[in-house]
Amino acid sequence: MHVIYHCVGGAHSSVLATAIHLNKLPMENKPTVDDILNIPYFDNMTIRDRGKIMFRGTDEMGNCIYNLSRQFVPHLAIPLIEDTWRLLNGHCDDLMIISTLSTVNFLMKLGGFTSRRMNWVRFGRPIVARGSLQAYFDVVKIVEETKTKLRQ
Repeated sequence: MHVIYHCVGGAHSSVLATAIHLNKLPMENKPTVDDILNIPYFDNMTIRDRGKIMFRGTDEMGNCIYNLSRQFVPHLAIPLIEDTWRLLNGHCDDLMIISTLSTVNFLMKLGGFTSRRMNWVRFGRPIVARGSLQAYFDVVKIVEETKTKLRQ
């Protein structure tokens, strides 16, 4: 199975989901700000990475885990991915595309905007990390639901 977590910028909530899914961050308790900042690909997406499906690893069940910056066009990006997958494979049974946008809070938006869009990384990165801590268990819930579906 291939699992793609997606959000607008592909640098925060979907990255957090991939790290949790791949057991790089715990599901049962909150990590520290430093733990989040030490995810190698947290808050590192660039303009050139937009629209790219980024492989992040293989989970304990052998599923390939990715994240995607789909900007503000999920209504275009997601059907495009699904249709391309069908063209290449004839079906979409082995593809899950999961949005993490519902977990994004004000601090994540503010920190993400200042870090990624304004390139004020030193100012924005700590803010988005704190926002990620606030949203942490919401992201865990999405990952838990995804893993439950994968086991069925």
